[in-house]
Amino acid sequence: MLGLALMAGLACAAGALPVIERVKGAVVAVGTWEPTRSPAFDYRGTGFAVDDGTLIVTNAHVLPGPLDGAKKESLAIAIPAPDGGKMQIREAKQVAVDAGADLALLRIDGAALPALSIGDSDAVMEGQGVFFTGFPLGTVLGLFAATHRGFVAAITPIAIPRGRSAELDPKVIRRLTSGPFAVFQLDATAYPGSSGSPVFDPETGKVIGIINMVLVKGTKESVLTQPSGITYAIPSKHLQTLLQKAPL
Repeated sequence: MLGLALMAGLACAAGALPVIERVKGAVVAVGTWEPTRSPAFDYRGTGFAVDDGTLIVTNAHVLPGPLDGAKKESLAIAIPAPDGGKMQIREAKQVAVDAGADLALLRIDGAALPALSIGDSDAVMEGQGVFFTGFPLGTVLGLFAATHRGFVAAITPIAIPRGRSAELDPKVIRRLTSGPFAVFQLDATAYPGSSGSPVFDPETGKVIGIINMVLVKGTKESVLTQPSGITYAIPSKHLQTLLQKAPL
């Protein structure tokens, strides 16, 4: 029985390879570009192409603050070369932001990237297997897209009331008053730099969530002195809503 299970697992992994390669083609690094800076590209998080391939999804917290116009700093994406060669840098413009769900849409010029399809996050079940692809520890390990796998451990509110008022962090208060919503708690480890990564179905490649390492942890785990190691994802239905409202 163990041998059969191992063979089934290997077959599943082999079948996922084309999907992973397709997803990697849509995943980009999000940051800022300043010609005179070293390095010129400052990595901030992960993004991925949707819609017509020129629209990039990322987390709102990945976006930079005010840009230094005097030094020609601009919002940009980096497209790593498949063979580890020179990255392609493209300027990006902010299209729409949903601060409540910590999502943002950017528009890039030039040739379209392979776009990912958005799946039905309402159909996601606990125990379901998922993959996510991004640039974990991008500034340390370099901009090489990595894919991790796990499963949905729980579908849980983004924030829960605390037992004592002293435990209420301002972020938790804002989240509770603005209306909590369900997020995916993943049995998988994501690292800094993974924020904005697409969480997708291993068989279809459809995006069912977006990794978030700041907004959710800040509201669910504000009373912890050390990070728990749990990974969270914003369900893709919030992305679908933003796409419908965005002035495209």
